Amino acid sequence: MSNHFIVIAEAGDFIGEQKLITQHLNGEMRGNQWYMADGSIWDIVVTGVGAINVMHTLRDLPRDAKIINIGYAGSANYAIGSAVCVNEVRLNHPCVTYPEPELHLQALPLEYLKESQTCLQSVCYSNTDFVLQSDYKDCVFDMELAYIAALGFQNLCSLKIVSDNLSLHAYREVAAGVE
Repeated sequence: MSNHFIVIAEAGDFIGEQKLITQHLNGEMRGNQWYMADGSIWDIVVTGVGAINVMHTLRDLPRDAKIINIGYAGSANYAIGSAVCVNEVRLNHPCVTYPEPELHLQALPLEYLKESQTCLQSVCYSNTDFVLQSDYKDCVFDMELAYIAALGFQNLCSLKIVSDNLSLHAYREVAAGVE
Protein backbone atom coordinates (compact mmCIF):
# COMPACT_ATOMS: atom_id res chain seq x y z
CA MET A 1 0.00 0.00 0.00
CA SER A 2 1.28 3.44 -0.91
CA ASN A 3 1.24 6.56 1.25
CA HIS A 4 -1.00 8.36 -1.27
CA PHE A 5 -4.77 8.07 -1.00
CA ILE A 6 -7.76 9.42 -2.89
CA VAL A 7 -10.66 9.40 -0.44
CA ILE A 8 -14.25 9.26 -1.68
CA ALA A 9 -17.51 8.62 0.17
CA GLU A 10 -19.29 6.41 -2.36
CA ALA A 11 -18.03 4.28 -5.23
CA GLY A 12 -21.27 2.69 -6.41
CA ASP A 13 -22.30 2.53 -10.04
CA PHE A 14 -25.59 4.35 -9.44
CA ILE A 15 -24.58 7.16 -7.10
CA GLY A 16 -20.85 7.36 -6.65
CA GLU A 17 -17.89 9.67 -6.67
CA GLN A 18 -15.28 7.42 -8.24
CA LYS A 19 -16.22 8.77 -11.68
CA LEU A 20 -15.17 12.26 -10.49
CA ILE A 21 -11.56 11.09 -10.28
CA THR A 22 -11.38 10.35 -14.01
CA GLN A 23 -13.40 13.44 -14.91
CA HIS A 24 -11.25 15.94 -12.98
CA LEU A 25 -7.78 14.52 -12.24
CA ASN A 26 -4.87 13.89 -14.62
CA GLY A 27 -3.96 10.24 -14.91
CA GLU A 28 -5.67 6.89 -15.28
CA MET A 29 -7.42 4.26 -13.20
CA ARG A 30 -5.90 0.80 -13.01
CA GLY A 31 -7.83 -1.54 -10.76
CA ASN A 32 -8.38 0.26 -7.46
CA GLN A 33 -5.48 2.67 -7.93
CA TRP A 34 -5.10 6.01 -9.65
CA TYR A 35 -1.90 6.58 -11.60
CA MET A 36 -1.36 10.32 -11.50
CA ALA A 37 0.25 11.94 -14.55
CA ASP A 38 3.33 12.76 -12.41
CA GLY A 39 3.96 9.02 -11.86
CA SER A 40 2.62 8.80 -8.31
CA ILE A 41 0.24 5.95 -7.46
CA TRP A 42 -2.79 6.65 -5.29
CA ASP A 43 -4.91 4.02 -3.55
CA ILE A 44 -8.66 4.67 -3.71
CA VAL A 45 -10.32 4.56 -0.28
CA VAL A 46 -14.11 4.50 0.02
CA THR A 47 -15.23 5.67 3.47
CA GLY A 48 -19.00 5.57 3.26
CA VAL A 49 -21.09 8.65 4.02
CA GLY A 50 -20.78 10.58 7.27
CA ALA A 51 -18.58 11.04 10.31
CA ILE A 52 -18.63 7.55 11.82
CA ASN A 53 -17.80 5.90 8.48
CA VAL A 54 -14.94 8.36 7.90
CA MET A 55 -13.43 7.86 11.35
CA HIS A 56 -13.80 4.09 11.20
CA THR A 57 -12.24 3.81 7.73
CA LEU A 58 -9.38 6.32 8.06
CA ARG A 59 -8.34 5.91 11.70
CA ASP A 60 -5.33 3.71 10.89
CA LEU A 61 -3.92 5.68 7.95
CA PRO A 62 -0.60 7.39 8.70
CA ARG A 63 -1.06 11.07 9.52
CA ASP A 64 1.72 12.02 7.09
CA ALA A 65 -0.10 10.35 4.15
CA LYS A 66 -0.94 12.47 1.13
CA ILE A 67 -4.71 12.57 0.79
CA ILE A 68 -6.97 14.01 -1.87
CA ASN A 69 -10.63 14.05 -0.90
CA ILE A 70 -12.82 14.35 -3.98
CA GLY A 71 -16.57 14.35 -3.91
CA TYR A 72 -19.87 16.04 -4.44
CA ALA A 73 -20.99 19.04 -2.42
CA GLY A 74 -23.98 21.33 -2.32
CA SER A 75 -23.85 25.11 -2.52
CA ALA A 76 -26.41 27.85 -2.05
CA ASN A 77 -25.06 29.89 -4.96
CA TYR A 78 -22.25 28.16 -6.90
CA ALA A 79 -23.32 26.78 -10.27
CA ILE A 80 -23.93 23.06 -10.54
CA GLY A 81 -20.82 21.45 -12.00
CA SER A 82 -18.43 24.03 -10.50
CA ALA A 83 -15.13 22.64 -9.24
CA VAL A 84 -14.14 23.94 -5.81
CA CYS A 85 -10.67 23.60 -4.30
CA VAL A 86 -11.31 23.71 -0.57
CA ASN A 87 -8.86 25.76 1.48
CA GLU A 88 -10.59 25.52 4.88
CA VAL A 89 -13.20 23.26 6.42
CA ARG A 90 -15.56 23.84 9.34
CA LEU A 91 -18.52 22.10 10.89
CA ASN A 92 -21.91 23.46 9.89
CA HIS A 93 -23.74 24.54 13.02
CA PRO A 94 -25.51 27.78 12.08
CA CYS A 95 -27.64 28.00 15.24
CA VAL A 96 -24.83 28.06 17.80
CA THR A 97 -21.23 29.17 18.03
CA TYR A 98 -18.46 27.62 20.07
CA PRO A 99 -14.69 27.57 19.79
CA GLU A 100 -13.25 25.11 17.29
CA PRO A 101 -9.77 24.79 15.81
CA GLU A 102 -9.27 26.21 12.33
CA LEU A 103 -8.85 23.36 9.86
CA HIS A 104 -6.85 24.57 6.86
CA LEU A 105 -6.12 22.31 3.92
CA GLN A 106 -3.19 22.09 1.56
CA ALA A 107 -3.67 23.55 -1.90
CA LEU A 108 -4.49 20.96 -4.53
CA PRO A 109 -1.55 21.00 -6.98
CA LEU A 110 -2.88 22.44 -10.24
CA GLU A 111 -0.92 19.87 -12.25
CA TYR A 112 -3.18 17.19 -10.72
CA LEU A 113 -6.20 18.74 -12.42
CA LYS A 114 -7.24 18.18 -16.03
CA GLU A 115 -5.86 20.98 -18.21
CA SER A 116 -9.17 22.69 -18.86
CA GLN A 117 -10.22 22.55 -15.19
CA THR A 118 -10.73 25.86 -13.38
CA CYS A 119 -11.21 25.77 -9.66
CA LEU A 120 -12.96 28.15 -7.26
CA GLN A 121 -11.31 28.57 -3.84
CA SER A 122 -13.73 28.17 -0.97
CA VAL A 123 -14.52 27.00 2.52
CA CYS A 124 -16.43 23.75 3.01
CA TYR A 125 -18.94 23.23 5.82
CA SER A 126 -19.45 19.62 6.88
CA ASN A 127 -22.79 18.61 8.27
CA THR A 128 -24.22 15.44 9.78
CA ASP A 129 -27.13 15.50 7.35
CA PHE A 130 -27.90 16.82 3.88
CA VAL A 131 -28.13 20.64 3.91
CA LEU A 132 -31.39 21.79 2.33
CA GLN A 133 -31.16 25.49 3.14
CA SER A 134 -28.56 27.93 4.35
CA ASP A 135 -27.82 31.63 4.46
CA TYR A 136 -24.12 30.84 3.87
CA LYS A 137 -22.96 31.87 0.41
CA ASP A 138 -19.73 31.34 -1.52
CA CYS A 139 -19.08 27.98 0.13
CA VAL A 140 -19.89 24.29 -0.25
CA PHE A 141 -21.50 21.72 2.05
CA ASP A 142 -20.56 18.08 2.46
CA MET A 143 -20.81 15.36 5.10
CA GLU A 144 -17.22 14.11 5.46
CA LEU A 145 -14.38 16.63 4.99
CA ALA A 146 -14.29 18.21 8.47
CA TYR A 147 -14.07 14.76 10.02
CA ILE A 148 -11.23 13.76 7.69
CA ALA A 149 -9.36 16.97 8.56
CA ALA A 150 -10.02 16.58 12.29
CA LEU A 151 -8.19 13.24 12.23
CA GLY A 152 -5.00 15.29 11.84
CA PHE A 153 -3.78 14.46 8.33
CA GLN A 154 -0.91 16.82 7.49
CA ASN A 155 -1.14 16.62 3.68
CA LEU A 156 -4.86 16.85 2.98
CA CYS A 157 -6.38 18.63 0.00
CA SER A 158 -9.90 18.51 -1.37
CA LEU A 159 -11.75 18.98 -4.64
CA LYS A 160 -15.53 19.28 -4.42
CA ILE A 161 -17.84 19.26 -7.42
CA VAL A 162 -21.09 21.15 -6.89
CA SER A 163 -23.91 18.68 -7.45
CA ASP A 164 -26.85 20.76 -6.31
CA ASN A 165 -28.09 24.04 -4.92
CA LEU A 166 -29.22 22.49 -1.63
CA SER A 167 -31.60 19.97 -3.20
CA LEU A 168 -31.43 16.27 -2.37
CA HIS A 169 -33.35 15.47 -5.56
CA ALA A 170 -30.89 17.43 -7.73
CA TYR A 171 -27.94 15.76 -5.96
CA ARG A 172 -29.33 12.33 -6.73
CA GLU A 173 -29.83 13.24 -10.39
CA VAL A 174 -26.32 14.67 -10.82
CA ALA A 175 -24.57 11.94 -8.83
CA ALA A 176 -26.34 9.26 -10.88
CA GLY A 177 -25.50 11.00 -14.16
CA VAL A 178 -29.09 11.75 -15.10
CA GLU A 179 -29.37 14.47 -17.73
